[in-house]
Amino acid sequence: MSDASETAREPGQAGRRRSMISVLLLAVAAVCLWGASRMTWVEVTSSDGLGEERTSALVGGAWAAALTPLALTLVAAIAASFAVKGWALRVLGVLVAVVAVAAAVPAVGLIVSGASDDDAGRLAELPGRAEVQSVSVHVSPAVLALVGALAALAAAVELVRRPRVRAGLSSKYDSPGARRDAAKKAGTDSAEGPVTQRMLWDALDAGEDPTVEDKKAEPVDQVDGPDKDPGTRT
Repeated sequence: MSDASETAREPGQAGRRRSMISVLLLAVAAVCLWGASRMTWVEVTSSDGLGEERTSALVGGAWAAALTPLALTLVAAIAASFAVKGWALRVLGVLVAVVAVAAAVPAVGLIVSGASDDDAGRLAELPGRAEVQSVSVHVSPAVLALVGALAALAAAVELVRRPRVRAGLSSKYDSPGARRDAAKKAGTDSAEGPVTQRMLWDALDAGEDPTVEDKKAEPVDQVDGPDKDPGTRT
């Protein structure tokens, strides 16, 4: 009985473990993207020829405006991962993967190519006569955003690989009679398919031992007694 129960619990434990891993990864990704959106990515030094040079800081929310909405999307994905199952969970995993790619693009672009004067001046909203003197790039926020993107991609993989759950209502909503019939049937079909923990308990409630194979009743030799009464056991 204990071995059968452990076997029945293994798929459920694997599903819960993958669920917790995916939730943790989504939370880490959302925090990384949100933190990166609040940090300074680019600093623009400009001059209009009339006064001192002006330095403008471009945070992640300005340089990569999608970071904050993407972080909120990942938070929503955490709630959705508890509400959907089956093919809908796989669709959710694909959407999370798209979010991961969208978050990685600006981070990789800044790390690899840096920031152009034109893009920096446009995002800094400089006055018409001002000219960009220099642009300095802060790589650490882009690295943090890239870490969040990788965490989101790993979460997407966990969501897609989560064990499938059979569709339909749970057996706990069945009537006691239906559950007893299912338990008796499970006792005969246990060799042909997996036995769940619910089926094991239902079998015990029905008076069946699911861990013992059914044995055919041994034939009883009968003889006629002195009065030829049938049914005398020898």
